[in-house]
Amino acid sequence: MTANRPRILVVDDEPQIHRFLGPALDAAGYEPVRADTGAEGLKEIARKAPDAVVLDLGLPDQDGKKTLEKARAFYRGPIIVLSARDKETEKIDALDLGADDYVEKPFGVGELLARLRVALRHSLRDEGAEPVVEVGDLRIDLVKRLVTKGGVPVRLSPREYDLLAQIVRGAGKVVMHKHLLTAVWGPAHADDVQYLRVFVGQLRQKIEPDPSQPALILTEPGVGYRWIG
Repeated sequence: MTANRPRILVVDDEPQIHRFLGPALDAAGYEPVRADTGAEGLKEIARKAPDAVVLDLGLPDQDGKKTLEKARAFYRGPIIVLSARDKETEKIDALDLGADDYVEKPFGVGELLARLRVALRHSLRDEGAEPVVEVGDLRIDLVKRLVTKGGVPVRLSPREYDLLAQIVRGAGKVVMHKHLLTAVWGPAHADDVQYLRVFVGQLRQKIEPDPSQPALILTEPGVGYRWIG
């Protein structure tokens, strides 16, 4: 079974929130990532963009709405706001600043997980990708981060999975070398095209019907790669 799990960043200064929400996310198949302040949350998003963010508005270093506004300047993934503030104006402000959903404290974990699943599905569709992509016996579940072939899980490293997901989300468009390198390895590797070729070759060995004649991940010479599955 692939070890890749959707990374959910929880930005909240209440230890008890992390104590019960972290294990709940883990049990639901997610990788919880913790941040206790707005600054820590923004730094973590910039370091490696999570699949979704759960953000408290009552943070110790800055108002959560300010954190939300700053995050939306460079992060496009789902953000679900948590808050004990029950005023309608607070909800409207958060949604207008770019939140995808708003959950009041205290909250039920089941409800939060359901809202998270919906937000992740909507995010993928907004990018032009379906939550589940199937080509022949290959199945890629972009919400669960699970790849199977003939019903058998395909073992992908985290980097291999992230690379595949970026190409698949391109939905038939050419995904540029620089975009792939920056999204998967970070800005410091933006020009390591040969490194990218090695990983694409590894991916093809694992998912293509005939790796010597790629039919799913096509090379656009000197430009990037295109998913045509």
